[in-house]
Amino acid sequence: MGARLNGTSASSGIAIGYAKVLRAETESSEIRKIDPAQAEAEAARFDAAVASAATELEAIRSKLLGEGKTHEAEIFEAHAFLLEDEELVGAAREKIVAESYEAASAILETTQEVAEVLGALDDPYLRERSADVLDVGRRIARLLRGEQSDGAEERADEGASSEGRMILIAEDLTPSETAGLDASAVAGFATAVGGATSHSAIIARSGGFPAVVGIGAGLMTVRDGQLVVVDGGNGVVLVNPDAAVLADYEARREADSGRQAAYEAYRDRPSVSADGVRVELVANIGSAADAEEAKRKGAEGVGLFRTEFLYMGRDALPSEDEQYEAYREVAETFGADAPVVIRTMDIGGDKELPLLELEKEDNPFLGYRAIRISLDRPEMFKTQLRAILRASAHGNVKAMFPMIATLREWRAAKALLEEAKQELSGRGIPFNPEMETGIMIEIPAAAMMADRFAREVDFFSIGTNDLVQYAMAADRMNPKLSTLSDPFHPAVLRLVDRVIRAAHEQGKWVGMCGEMAGHPLALPVLLGMGLDEFSMSAGAVTRARWLLERLHRDRLGSLATAVLDVDDAAEAKELVLREVPDLREIL
Repeated sequence: MGARLNGTSASSGIAIGYAKVLRAETESSEIRKIDPAQAEAEAARFDAAVASAATELEAIRSKLLGEGKTHEAEIFEAHAFLLEDEELVGAAREKIVAESYEAASAILETTQEVAEVLGALDDPYLRERSADVLDVGRRIARLLRGEQSDGAEERADEGASSEGRMILIAEDLTPSETAGLDASAVAGFATAVGGATSHSAIIARSGGFPAVVGIGAGLMTVRDGQLVVVDGGNGVVLVNPDAAVLADYEARREADSGRQAAYEAYRDRPSVSADGVRVELVANIGSAADAEEAKRKGAEGVGLFRTEFLYMGRDALPSEDEQYEAYREVAETFGADAPVVIRTMDIGGDKELPLLELEKEDNPFLGYRAIRISLDRPEMFKTQLRAILRASAHGNVKAMFPMIATLREWRAAKALLEEAKQELSGRGIPFNPEMETGIMIEIPAAAMMADRFAREVDFFSIGTNDLVQYAMAADRMNPKLSTLSDPFHPAVLRLVDRVIRAAHEQGKWVGMCGEMAGHPLALPVLLGMGLDEFSMSAGAVTRARWLLERLHRDRLGSLATAVLDVDDAAEAKELVLREVPDLREIL
């Protein structure tokens, strides 16, 4: 009799294989001491291991950047920052020098202490960062012992099934272990702990590994060699399923593989609905490497260039020339006519920038962030604005201000943009004086005032990730609130509809750059509402184009109206599925 285990979806897709159970390698709790006379030498050995860890992390980061995986590279950049943390590495070194700890004991005890503090916090995002702290500590300890492997692949290879790819079963996988998984040997994985916002989950999605996390202690009753199905999209793991269930999942897996091939055929086609309505399918990026990957996957331009990644992981702010080169490279990647929407720095919330020395806040998502920082530091802001303007001479570049709540903020930002134009004119530097400038709609106050904003801006881009959490008062990092953090809630859909109508009444275009823009269920609704631009992850573009060609916008207006008049998100989704039943096959 098979078992069904429920957890949290970390990465969609279906994986079928034989279980390889990775038992936790518990670190010895024994504290080893050294002769005090050897403390300085031991500290030097510790310093060398930290330096080696930094080298390893930089190699991982560079590899991910080379693959266009900017967000994943950030994870290991954050690990590198931990190597400079006085409360972590500094405290461990002090144990060696002042208390005669053996180096590995010092770092393991210190990381355990810090991880326990993080694990006790109310904030689920910070709780999940405890895995990163432990990962860094174990990396240093491994190097101190002279071990070269991170361990996950090596442990998985031991006794691996020769009958097919494995399903890894583990208490948890560290980000380093997840990044090191071999797709030719591992089909997917399941863990007893973890959440959808953990860094391991992010890397699983990037690597295309179907994954379910947070299943609980019952997962560890699975035995090596048992047949396992990981249904990543639904957050379900099946152990020893019966023949009928297995056949169903194998058919679904094959169908999914066939659909992926069908999507690929749409990479270079125009983005046109069945009744001839043209929209733009563009990509969210964070670097020039991302831009190249997005173009390769069929994106028609950039709907969101997250420029804060240029600021992170460094000791000084990027210069005007450095930023200009990055923006110019992206514009030239796509060519003169393709849109490239560059969002000004959006630091704050879950994106920290130590060099700005920002004060810790109880509610950072509601705090001093994004445009609020930029307006408070006008010279820093104008440096970025001049760089964006200079890049506008090389393509269809547009500037976008994040986190705008009031008309006063918009006007202040626009005034600084005009100052930047005057400064470039004074230096004789070319730029597009008519460069379009718009705002992100991610605060309900801005959505409610969209009719007033639309008189002054050139465009809107709806950032649904934040709009949903602010409208529903539900932290999008908290898995317990996932039912509230749903862009299909009619309250959110009404805000989206209001913004699109306000823009069109003033003859302005409107896009969407939140996760909702790439969701298959959302496309019929947003098309029916008249959304002009859909900005999504590069990997979602061909699927969206395939679906778009099967939809008639003139038939979707009634659906777009109907979803505004339901009671909850579930009812809205069911309406969409009734109108477009073929969607059930691709969800």
